[in-house]
Amino acid sequence: MAHLTTEKFYLKNLDCANCAGKIERGLNKIKEVSQANVDFANLTLNVKTTDLKRVIETVAQIDAGIELIQQKKDAQMSQNKMSQKIYPPTYNPTKEIGLLAVASVLFVIEVFFKAKLSGQNYILIELSIVISAYLLAGWNVFKGAFRTIFNGTFFDENILMVIATIGAIAIHAYLEAVAVMIFFKVGEVLQQMALSRSRRSIHALLAVRPDKAVLKTANGLREVAPEEVAVGEKILIKPGEKVPLDGQILNGQSQIDSSPITGESRPLVVREDDMVMAGQINKTGVLTVRVTKLFSQSSIAKIMDLVENATARKANTEKFITTFARYYTPAVVFIAFLVATVPTIIFSFPFETWVYRALVVLVISCPCALVVSIPLGYFGGIGRASKSGILVKGSNFIDALSAVKTVVFDKTGTLTKGDFKVNLIEGLNGYSQEQLLELSAAAEYHSTHPIAISILEMFSAKGRQIDPNQITEHMEISGEGVSAKYQGKLIVVGSDLLLHRKEIAHSRCSFNSTVVHVAVDGDYAGYLMIGDQIKDDARLAIEKLRKEGIDQILMFTGDNRCAAEAVAHRLNLDHFYAELLPEEKVTQLEHIGRQRQKIGKIAFVGDGINDAPVIARADVGVAMGALGSDAAIETADVVLMTDSPSKMAQAVAVAKQTRRIVWQNIGLTFFIKIVYITLGAMGLASMWSAVFADMGTALLALFNSSRILKK
Repeated sequence: MAHLTTEKFYLKNLDCANCAGKIERGLNKIKEVSQANVDFANLTLNVKTTDLKRVIETVAQIDAGIELIQQKKDAQMSQNKMSQKIYPPTYNPTKEIGLLAVASVLFVIEVFFKAKLSGQNYILIELSIVISAYLLAGWNVFKGAFRTIFNGTFFDENILMVIATIGAIAIHAYLEAVAVMIFFKVGEVLQQMALSRSRRSIHALLAVRPDKAVLKTANGLREVAPEEVAVGEKILIKPGEKVPLDGQILNGQSQIDSSPITGESRPLVVREDDMVMAGQINKTGVLTVRVTKLFSQSSIAKIMDLVENATARKANTEKFITTFARYYTPAVVFIAFLVATVPTIIFSFPFETWVYRALVVLVISCPCALVVSIPLGYFGGIGRASKSGILVKGSNFIDALSAVKTVVFDKTGTLTKGDFKVNLIEGLNGYSQEQLLELSAAAEYHSTHPIAISILEMFSAKGRQIDPNQITEHMEISGEGVSAKYQGKLIVVGSDLLLHRKEIAHSRCSFNSTVVHVAVDGDYAGYLMIGDQIKDDARLAIEKLRKEGIDQILMFTGDNRCAAEAVAHRLNLDHFYAELLPEEKVTQLEHIGRQRQKIGKIAFVGDGINDAPVIARADVGVAMGALGSDAAIETADVVLMTDSPSKMAQAVAVAKQTRRIVWQNIGLTFFIKIVYITLGAMGLASMWSAVFADMGTALLALFNSSRILKK
């Protein structure tokens, strides 16, 4: 059986959004392709296939003018130090501008001759000038039209323009035919320039990938591509340079700018033994770093891959517009045919008059504004979010975020810092504080939970140590606690729920912070109160979410009810659910979903590891502070790259702005086209004004889409 591979290509010479749709549809029809996605905003093709040769042949059959340039893998890219990495090129309109200038001069000459001369000789001169100007301005329009017909389809913007202008020449509207072709090409050049600029602006937002690393070798320093550096090797990072790979600082102290990754402007102070991530910027000191991950496995590589491939998951709006454009153009040609023939046949109206009106309808009907601006708007939103430290895995999740009406937060590590500290030790039934601390530290010795770490830190701070040889039968009880044998005694450390399950009678006191109960050989020994602080921006996050139209904000936690209630009250949450196991969080989320299914979508925000099941179940799963966590990146739909809950509000704001801009473009385009089609059919609009309106609409939509790139 053939092996399925995922390949990425740059589509050189792709200048038509309709052509992009044809390539995507054509590839998805062949059996050798599992999935194909053409991203017109990036000019890239992502394809899963068992036969790469078949893919290349199919693209050539669909459009022979498209050149596929395969994106190289990291190992290959390193040979030329990233020169193989392809981004959309800058559009160079020099040739088109030169031809348009000559055509415009001929057009002016034609206007002069028409005013001054007449007779048979003038007609021949006029035709030669008109045809020359027409062909100079529209040579690539004809080229595109012939290519469309040759590929077996008969309707796109080039076909519309050729039919309209040849029709104008046929009814002797020479000046308008030439003018429309010139204005159409001027508008197309301006549109391509605006599109190229927008693409460059988007990629400038994402230009955080490091392109070199200074490797420390026995023979001195050597500059290499990041892909060439192996785990364990040492690199030198000077002030002002990007951190090229994830690693641990061996020597040096500096301030690190994380804003290219997290969007946070405040610099971080790092020193020996601290971790740094690829894409951060070293600001002040020289650092020697031991590499801990290959570049392909680094945080920045994962981020760039997610952002660049996010458009593979298309929003329903994009899918609708793509499908709509396929049927829209033939429908418009049919409407124009009816406008030209029905009044003439039924009412004996002048044929030339109604043909002209039909040509106006054709000119205004090009779907470029929609099929170009909509994908660009979504990709701009994804790029803007990425620059702010928010990874959105697809355009569909932009739409989902904009429709969220309920946000559910995990408590520990999400709304609170998860930086636990033992505040109180209460020994009962004959156990002293020292004994209780030792027993709980022994039980938690092999645990990596933050609460366990806080207990062990307290025990170590008192100058004491646990002998691990005396610990046996250690067992983690998910969401509840731990049990272990220490010095022959069975110790249970955990939540109120765990003691109930073990049928151990214990204190029923109310606690407004996290509490850990301790039992020894089935007898209650006391409890420890663990303090956890609410994050600095948690309250601000709740306020911002309400301003963004979120009407219900909830909290899930495995902590006791009193501690949960204290946090919920301080943050002014609508409701909370306490003492939940991981699987119970999923059940509770499903229950809330059934209650609110007609009110909007539900987002769950968690730490990305323990909350993976409920993150996966939510309409929008959000992992927070999970940069570098494979589990978080794989499970979540949106990844917030810092520990700030306010990033959730920012994600919703970016999604809503993107959605507004997309629908503004749709509304603007449809309104202008409907108005002009009506005016054209009534004889109240000329071909000149129609082409201005069509190109103007496309440019307005493009400029509107680029607004998302601004904060």
